[in-house]
Amino acid sequence: MQICFPQMNNEEKPSEENLTGLMEFVLLGFADLPHLQWFLFGLFLTIYIIILMSNGTIFLITKLDPALQSPMYFFLANFSFLEMCYVSVTLPRMLMDLGTQRRRISLVACATQMCLVLMLGGTECLLLTVMAYDRYVAICHPLHYSLIMNHRLCIQLVIGSWITGIPVQIGQTYKNFSLPFCGSKQINHFFCDIFPILNLVCVDTFENEMFIYMVSVFFGIVPFLLILVSYSKIISTILKLPSAKSQAKAFSTCSSHLMVVMLFFGTAIMTYLRPKNSHSGGTSKVLSLFYTILTPMLNPMIYSLRNKDVIVALRKLL
Repeated sequence: MQICFPQMNNEEKPSEENLTGLMEFVLLGFADLPHLQWFLFGLFLTIYIIILMSNGTIFLITKLDPALQSPMYFFLANFSFLEMCYVSVTLPRMLMDLGTQRRRISLVACATQMCLVLMLGGTECLLLTVMAYDRYVAICHPLHYSLIMNHRLCIQLVIGSWITGIPVQIGQTYKNFSLPFCGSKQINHFFCDIFPILNLVCVDTFENEMFIYMVSVFFGIVPFLLILVSYSKIISTILKLPSAKSQAKAFSTCSSHLMVVMLFFGTAIMTYLRPKNSHSGGTSKVLSLFYTILTPMLNPMIYSLRNKDVIVALRKLL
């Protein structure tokens, strides 16, 4: 029979074992693949190094090369820095669990990790929207581009992207972790995510789920629709260009951004807008791998391999 720890009588002092149970969780991660633990450790360690080195290189060259001092590369530098932060919230913890097999995480560390994942994920949604707006202005209003996308506006858009989600996600994290947790403390995930945490709660979570869906619409659906509107106008403008060469160049500039957008938003929306009872451990973990690890790894490859300016700057650096 499951016992809800917060419902103990005031006269009863919790035993040391129950107190530990209340203060710790167990991240199951990929424990269902016991023979692949060291293979997964090596794989994710390699991916983590690739993400840090590639995104770090893009961040560095966009800061050092005078030819890359435009709004587009300013946003790209922030995006690369964001990806390094985003992946560093989940991957080191996963690597430690795979290497040591301890898998225990304190309640405070779990809440901190979830809050950071949500904040950085929200920032990525908004920053991708800003990058889409930048491409819209550059292609649809090229004569007014430098006037509209001035340095002050770029700074404001980036700061807004970084700080908008902070109070919302702190509130959401507090709301979820203030609920009473039952006897089971096993989180069927490789990081502390919202729905795996709610599965451990022993009271009705309908209100929390509605709040999650509202936040997901604000940070997921709305930015995604704005990006689609921007790209519909971009494509319409590109098709009006006189030469096929100009069309190809414009499509090449935007296609990389659109690839990242579809991969990130598609998997994130599927994760956070599904009903709670449809969140099976395996499906959630696979979807989470896409938007927390695969997107940060593909981002620098897509931008660098499809962008001549970045390739030229990289050659100068090397």
